Amino acid sequence: MWMTDRDLEGWTIVFDLDGTLVDSAPDLTGTLNRLLVEEGLPPVPMEAASTLIGSGARALLVHGFEAAGASVERAQSDELFERFLVDYTAHIADGSQPFEGVVETLERLSERGAILVVATNKRSDLSELLLEKLGLTRHFAAIVGPDRVSARKPAGVHLKEAVVTGGGDPERAIMVGDAAPDAEAARDAGMPCILTTFGYTPVPVETLGGDVLIDAFEDVEEAIDGVLSDFYVMRALKF
Repeated sequence: MWMTDRDLEGWTIVFDLDGTLVDSAPDLTGTLNRLLVEEGLPPVPMEAASTLIGSGARALLVHGFEAAGASVERAQSDELFERFLVDYTAHIADGSQPFEGVVETLERLSERGAILVVATNKRSDLSELLLEKLGLTRHFAAIVGPDRVSARKPAGVHLKEAVVTGGGDPERAIMVGDAAPDAEAARDAGMPCILTTFGYTPVPVETLGGDVLIDAFEDVEEAIDGVLSDFYVMRALKF
């Protein structure tokens, strides 16, 4: 059950980007496949995207080249990485879309007083470009990629520094993500973690140790309310 107006003041909700807010698989996989074909390798099937995406562009290249049976050393080259960035920037929002319910949910959370931030392993400039093209930038107090923190997810400091950048308190924050880096970072930061079942993870999301699993983005608000209800009950029991 939802709470009262402005009842989320003082709380920050930290969102992962790819696989949580945005279905970006079409464009990430499209860029990967164009590079694979240019290298004389077979493209990766779109349905394999969920096992490849989640840890940043360099990791995506490695996973993609491994899936194609090619040299990991080649996948790790700076030249190939730069080609990936050029192509992806040009096609970043060709097919990517917010998941259903994202805009409405973000608006309600903001109306209730929550600070909203993005903590992603996608480079900050690319994250900002994607969110801007999808009309989502206005919802967030901070968009924090790995280049703007002292350590990237799964380090908890990524989440903490993202919260501080957005003007929030890391002791009053909740993580919403879809994969192991999100769950591990939340655990490391001491934050409750809500995980989506529709995102990108090579292992079953049920094994990642999230506090709540949700099957649709529309369920985020109810999940947050449940987490906060538990928080206030535990705090009351301490006094």
